[in-house]
Amino acid sequence: MPHATAPGRDLRSRHWFGADGRSGMLYRSWMRNQGFADDVFDGRPVVGIAVSGSELAPCNAHLSRIAESVKRGVWEAGGLPLEFPVMALGETVLRPTAMLYRNLLAMEAEELLRANPLDGVVLLSGCDKTTPGLLMAAASTDLPALMITGGPMLNGKFRGEDIGSGTHVWKFEAEVRAGRMSEADCAFAESCMSRSNGHCMTMGTASTMACMAEALGMQPPFGATWPAVDARRYAMAQHSGRRIVDLIREDVRPSSIMTREAFENAVRVNAAIGGSTNAVVHLLAIAGRLGVPLELDDFDRLARDVPTLLDLMPSGRFLMEDFCYAGGLPAVIAELGDLLHTGAATVTGGPIDAPARAGEAPCHDRRVIRPIDDPFKAAGTGTAVLRGNLAPSGAVVKQSAADERLLVHRGRARVFDSPEEYYAVAEDPDLDVDADTVLVLRNCGPSGYPGMPEVSNVPLPSRLLAQGVTDMVRVCDGRMSGTAYGTVVLHVAPEAAVGGPLALVRDGDEVGLDVPGRALTLHVDEGELERRRAAWTPPAPLADRGWVRLYCDTVLQADRGADLDFLVGSSGAEVPRESH
Repeated sequence: MPHATAPGRDLRSRHWFGADGRSGMLYRSWMRNQGFADDVFDGRPVVGIAVSGSELAPCNAHLSRIAESVKRGVWEAGGLPLEFPVMALGETVLRPTAMLYRNLLAMEAEELLRANPLDGVVLLSGCDKTTPGLLMAAASTDLPALMITGGPMLNGKFRGEDIGSGTHVWKFEAEVRAGRMSEADCAFAESCMSRSNGHCMTMGTASTMACMAEALGMQPPFGATWPAVDARRYAMAQHSGRRIVDLIREDVRPSSIMTREAFENAVRVNAAIGGSTNAVVHLLAIAGRLGVPLELDDFDRLARDVPTLLDLMPSGRFLMEDFCYAGGLPAVIAELGDLLHTGAATVTGGPIDAPARAGEAPCHDRRVIRPIDDPFKAAGTGTAVLRGNLAPSGAVVKQSAADERLLVHRGRARVFDSPEEYYAVAEDPDLDVDADTVLVLRNCGPSGYPGMPEVSNVPLPSRLLAQGVTDMVRVCDGRMSGTAYGTVVLHVAPEAAVGGPLALVRDGDEVGLDVPGRALTLHVDEGELERRRAAWTPPAPLADRGWVRLYCDTVLQADRGADLDFLVGSSGAEVPRESH
């Protein structure tokens, strides 16, 4: 019979393809119009391949090719692979920000996994938000899953110099505005920066989240660092196609891999690689879907004794291709040793340090991956969590990307209610700012913009650039790209749009930053703040319909991962009611 079942546990897909009578006939017959042979419906595991590839998301445009390699592995292992599309969120193109749609991707993928005859899934991601969004979906359904990220681009090359995606965008922009680089040279550098398939090759958010997927145990070893065009990435995809069939047969689920220990590993690995501050908000959201207790302060506490080992842009000199050839993330994990829960489970079936135990994680270039006793940056110089009367629910700052002189600073505020308001005056030679001014940018949080865009690291005013000023303290309730740098206080919570203290700051107020003391303080009398608070009125809603209204009405603050309040917690993958 075409719907005969193979021995083993009851798979979800059998409720579709193994059904008797009219229902089974309908499910099987419509699938057969794609040319599948009779025996693919014999009860073998059905593997979904979630592909976030699109020409509108350049970082993910090649993922369909990776899907073909996954399919080969699934067939070889006796499974039935079925590729399906999910939202492609390219931060490089999508407006106002891909972060506005991360939760929509997670919700779409979750519903597709639950509604279709899938026993497990391979998640193909690339750009910043596709990786956490798909991991959130996998956490919510808790079907057997593994992830393959698309890999970084090859190193950028410009006139004998390695240049990094994103990082050199900010640098070249500053050089042009300061009159030290021509517009023509800057335009030529664009093609030199992005010269292959793949995501950012700096330690931006895409590379960071690929490393987080590997550190959480959801991506196979070396998966974060093989370049997108490297044949070994496609070989890994084929092996992963075989492995997902095993995970289904063994009933290994994301909740058994992404445990509290796994998240602690990820937080510490993020510190060691000098990872993006965006990892904070994404890891909080993924943990929230699993019910794993993870708090904002964990990112500070767990990272304090972890040195930065990678000398990678934007904090250092090298790029992801160099990291790959130096040994990849397994070499970092081996170097961290007992700082990690080395026995934490992974999708391979072995522990997180399995490559190190097997002697397969040596470091080949100590310029790129520094030893733990001679690190690139000392312990305690990673992402810091700040609190104070300006950020009662917390804020973060990436110390390794900041000017050390500004980590303790006090200056008068110059306040802007939107990025557009700042850019309208940034070129004004008479702008009332100096090197000590604290630029305060607000209404850029989850509900205020909406979507919490990467606008916090606004470029410095032209008059200061011309004077040779290279950094200023900036305070914002939004995010910044992981490829960016500067002394930028991010994710201030609660955000201004919901009445957080940032909404009360006025031009000329004194703002104090004390990163060693983990404090962000508005030096204004509490009585005066109460008077301002009483006079504050909330902004008008940004939308009265559709996704933006749903998002703004239900989004949580940055310190809770900016997920939607009704999506927190796993809901499983119970087989839906039949439609026939």
